[in-house]
Amino acid sequence: MSEEPDIVLGFYVPPHPHPLLAHEQNEGWGRLREAFDTCRQRIEESGADLMLIYSTVWPSIVGHQIQAHPKPVFTHVDDDFHFLGSMPYEFSMDSEYAEKFKDACEARGLHARTVAYDGFPIDTGSVVALKLLNPDNRIPACIVSSNVYSNRAEQIVLGKAARDAMSELGKKVVVVVVASLSNRMFTEHIDPADDRIHSAKDDEWNRKILEFFADGRLEDISQLSRDIHGQIRVNKVVAYKPAWWMAATMGQHNNYTGEVLAYEALHGAGGAVIQLTPAKGGVGDKEFDEDDVEYYHGDRSVLDKGML
Repeated sequence: MSEEPDIVLGFYVPPHPHPLLAHEQNEGWGRLREAFDTCRQRIEESGADLMLIYSTVWPSIVGHQIQAHPKPVFTHVDDDFHFLGSMPYEFSMDSEYAEKFKDACEARGLHARTVAYDGFPIDTGSVVALKLLNPDNRIPACIVSSNVYSNRAEQIVLGKAARDAMSELGKKVVVVVVASLSNRMFTEHIDPADDRIHSAKDDEWNRKILEFFADGRLEDISQLSRDIHGQIRVNKVVAYKPAWWMAATMGQHNNYTGEVLAYEALHGAGGAVIQLTPAKGGVGDKEFDEDDVEYYHGDRSVLDKGML
């Protein structure tokens, strides 16, 4: 077992179905599709043998769910954009990794379970990511949910548990976060040609976040995510949770080469395709304000394993 997991690439991609189902209807959606295609090629060339996906549009309430069905098959229709069409899928999942991930979560004090039954509805964001980044199922995947009540400590520990399982199995991994930037969307139907970021403030903060990504400053984004969330109107599931998890999973540092391949509007929301490549040099380590966490012991003593 290696001491550090072998994470070769990290990607941050939008959860909306437009790049998959309607990329020809809007130039921006088409650029997002091209960015997905570029990432797919780079993943194929990376030699990775696992694609680990954290999806902000797979919410869980109690603990963390991990997809472990070896070959999930279904036809998915997005709740909001059903008129764009159906998304039939058949994926290849790494069941062994999923079980190790669950065990690693429990060893660090988290509540986790695997999901492995026919017909379980995989979320839109994961479907879009897998169909565009891994269309031939060349790389077995694993998907983990986003707990709607989890705090920063829980997300950090979840990321470290993911690393534990990677190290134990000696996996060469691509990490994918499926999340919006700003998520304020239009409440009525719009002509695809009229799509734009919903507000100037959303666009301004999206671009600030993208500057950090372009500089490879992932841990800085994690540390500053509470401030970002205070400025930009997004649900917390799609704001700081993925930044916390991604930073913890990829190693809690800023040593990356960052590239923003596309940034476009998706029915008013901010959608970006971003690549982070681990590098020996980078912005470097900082003295951060947020505490580091190794084990999860509950939120403010709300969870007490000694209580009946």
